[in-house]
Amino acid sequence: METSGYTTAGGVHVERETREVAEETLEEIVSALGERRGGAFSSGMDYPGRYSRWAFGYVDPCVELVARGRRISATALNERGRVVLPVLATCLLAAGKPVAQPTADRVEVHVAESDELLPEEMRSRRPTVFTAIREVIAAFAGDDAHLGLYGAFGYDLAFQFEPIRHELTRPDDQRDLVLHLPDRLVVIDRQRETCVEHRYEFTVDGVSTRGLERTGASVPQVVPGQIPPNPEKGSYAKVVAAAKEKFKRGDLFEVVPGQVFHSVCTDPPAFYRTLHRSNPAPYEFIISLGEGEHLVGASPEMYVRVSGDRVETCPISGTIARGSNPVEDAEAIRTLLSSVKEESELTMCTDVDRNDKSRICVPGTVKVIGRRQIELYSRLIHTVDHIEGRLRPEFDALDAFLTHMWAVTVTGAPKAWAMQFIEDHEATTRRWYGGAIGFIGFDGSMNTGLTLRTAQIKHGVATVRAGATLLFDSDPESEERETELKASALLGALDAVNQPASIPVPPALEQPGLGMKVLLVDHEDSFVNTLADYFRQQGAEVTTLRHGFPAQMIDTIAPDLVVLSPGPGWPSDFGMSALIDELYSRNLPVFGVCLGLQAMVEHAGGTLELLGYPEHGKRGQVSRLGESALLEGLPETFTAARYHSLHAKRPGVVSFTPTALTPDGNVMAIEDPENRRYGVQFHPESILTAEGDAGAKIIANVLRLTRR
Repeated sequence: METSGYTTAGGVHVERETREVAEETLEEIVSALGERRGGAFSSGMDYPGRYSRWAFGYVDPCVELVARGRRISATALNERGRVVLPVLATCLLAAGKPVAQPTADRVEVHVAESDELLPEEMRSRRPTVFTAIREVIAAFAGDDAHLGLYGAFGYDLAFQFEPIRHELTRPDDQRDLVLHLPDRLVVIDRQRETCVEHRYEFTVDGVSTRGLERTGASVPQVVPGQIPPNPEKGSYAKVVAAAKEKFKRGDLFEVVPGQVFHSVCTDPPAFYRTLHRSNPAPYEFIISLGEGEHLVGASPEMYVRVSGDRVETCPISGTIARGSNPVEDAEAIRTLLSSVKEESELTMCTDVDRNDKSRICVPGTVKVIGRRQIELYSRLIHTVDHIEGRLRPEFDALDAFLTHMWAVTVTGAPKAWAMQFIEDHEATTRRWYGGAIGFIGFDGSMNTGLTLRTAQIKHGVATVRAGATLLFDSDPESEERETELKASALLGALDAVNQPASIPVPPALEQPGLGMKVLLVDHEDSFVNTLADYFRQQGAEVTTLRHGFPAQMIDTIAPDLVVLSPGPGWPSDFGMSALIDELYSRNLPVFGVCLGLQAMVEHAGGTLELLGYPEHGKRGQVSRLGESALLEGLPETFTAARYHSLHAKRPGVVSFTPTALTPDGNVMAIEDPENRRYGVQFHPESILTAEGDAGAKIIANVLRLTRR
């Protein structure tokens, strides 16, 4: 155990004990958060220069700060909190007027608006509830890297800086800010492979917390009441249509309205763990806010991060659904990066973000250090910019936090007009959505994530809000689908928690090659092993022989199917005609791939020619010609991998029926069902033929068609 101590700028003496603990200690904290105040935060992703893996958590904090509008209170949550509360009381009373007589357990003040006209450069210093928070940070200022205020910041806090006309009624139970002062933290550093626990003792005016128990109130989850209905189909599309009129007038450049979905959640820790597994994100969290309220989320976006004088943000805009495999993901990324609309979305977000930083950063230091970088999540792909600046000496982390309120990626541009549109067109107040979660360090640091992909849970009901970035060229139905897709990761995790536990039984897979022997002839190609693997996946037993083997080995192996592999050169370079004679004399089924197809065509008296431009490792569009047993189950047009300089001339394909062509007329598949002879001029085993499992389906079809 290591022990250290220091005295803060406000005269609080802090002692810290640090010891190594097992990672299971953090899991115990997560479990406790079902009924007790606290929070657990983790980063489930590594992106060099942006995110690394870490986790930390606490339970039973000693003090809680809560804001409702312009009222902010500090409450001691246990005996240890009563020791510390006098310091916070002094801070709050310096920022506002008491609402009631302060007690040993609680103080609440109202921070009035000021009539003083401040320049925009000083907007973050206007009197608000953050004035009180700034006083708290100053009183506890020290060098400890972990001691600070942890919790959640609500969307309505922005209205203490922007005069938005309220159209929605604020619920009585809505809180705009909940921050905790933990006195015990478990911190996991994945890079250093350490897990430690920090325990803090405070001494205020000669009174110490040492020896006092770390306790907290327990609030069990209640049985959920009636679940509100999900949005009516088409309702969000109407909001998009209304936004397009604003774009046409020039009132807005972009706007990010949301819609709300609901589900049951009676076990927030289980939901958090499920979401952590199914949807890793840079900002994963569960925060038990007291009063039976939890926040559980997996946010993809940094809000504001400050280390020293460096302030960073990572605005996200530009979204597309993930594919079913890496090849489809790559195609989706190509589509995303090629979209002018998606680029415009992110450009506007970044330009607004740079403007936010320019208010408080050293001139010339605001830089875009990463442009349209790709981040992959469980169901979505996003484009992300990374922006940094250097704080001017007169500003701090809290100024950086406030000058970005709230991120353009959840509001729009211009911000004030976008927030008014949101107020006028969303059905309910945002509460926590679009705000932030994380911590403000007493050492001047900060790490916060936007409250996106988040469920607010109260009385067993989970509320999930999701939005889309709208531009004039937005398609209403497409944007509505995007909100549903964004919400689906959380709703899917909730469904997984709510359903009774069961062991999934995978469906039985048909393997048409079971019991079949395949002889694969290798023509010095570099793809033969993958081709063999595709046949083995279908249950076939595969023997691979390099070309030139004695003909009697065919009888020894006694194959049910012979596959002529791809290869370089021409069929004559390998004497393939003699081998085909041997195979046909034995009435063996044959499947030729690329060079194999060319050899079969040439053997049948057909002609081969060089392409005008070699196609090596290129994707090709292949179209079926009428009915094709070989290509059954594939769409009329599909993508396949081309690796060839030779091609079979269509008029010269004798005794075979061409069943697929490229747009420029190259034969891509041939069939002779009567003799069980088939061929393709593309590579079914290539990653470029993986879309829709096209390659695997072709191999399965070959085995079915050639089975005796």
